Amino acid sequence: MKRTYEVSRKTKETNIELYINLDGNGEHEINIGIKFLEHMLKTLSYYSKFDLKIKAEGDLKHHLIEDIAIVLGTAFNNALKDKKGIRRFGYSIIPMDDSLVMTVVDISGRSYFYTNIEIKNIAIEDISDDLILHFLKTFAYNSKINLHIVSFYYRDLHHLYEAIFKSLGFSLREASSIVDENVPSLKGTI
Repeated sequence: MKRTYEVSRKTKETNIELYINLDGNGEHEINIGIKFLEHMLKTLSYYSKFDLKIKAEGDLKHHLIEDIAIVLGTAFNNALKDKKGIRRFGYSIIPMDDSLVMTVVDISGRSYFYTNIEIKNIAIEDISDDLILHFLKTFAYNSKINLHIVSFYYRDLHHLYEAIFKSLGFSLREASSIVDENVPSLKGTI
């Protein structure tokens, strides 16, 4: 079974086309007009090994970032199909220079997001840190996963968020990997 999903979503505020392949090689084509988020999504694709194509445009950064997270989360959840055989849980601890981050994922079918990172309302390249955290929370809720992100320490916000997306990529790769033929839940369903 191919674990891929393709979707187009057009609203009065945004126009998004997205393709994801969970069993890819980390190939990516991302054109969304927000350079730092493009960099983070390419990082996510590379470390998760998910092939990812996103073309998006919108009226405001907030709308575009939120809608990309909605579409990406929904696509990830749908690409998992019936979730049979997935590992379900994944985590990683990733350093990047002055930053150390842990990301933990549970593909549980229930949405939850936690982080100990406080919003600074500081721009990182062409996006503010509050919008990046909003992206991560929106992605978690729309992909129906538990996502916990813990920063042990950091000095540079660019390094912090790059470590987060690397760690998220590794965690999603591990959690979505096929390990047997069973649904990983005592309930028999996720």
